[in-house]
Amino acid sequence: MIAVKSRVYLEELLIKSPNELQTELVDAKKELFNLRLQNATNQLDNTARIREVRRNIARIRTVMTRKERGLA
Repeated sequence: MIAVKSRVYLEELLIKSPNELQTELVDAKKELFNLRLQNATNQLDNTARIREVRRNIARIRTVMTRKERGLA
């Protein structure tokens, strides 16, 4: 089920413009910062969310690079 979610998310990223991808990246980085802060103060219930957001950031960067190089 997780693989299906990531594939759908990747397909959504491929449709977006470079500006939308940049906005998505900024939002994901903010979310990661907040999750790390919650984790440090022992307020985070789902620690797996940190890993998921980190991977989403990597996916966004990969799609951005592919579009810059004309591979997408």
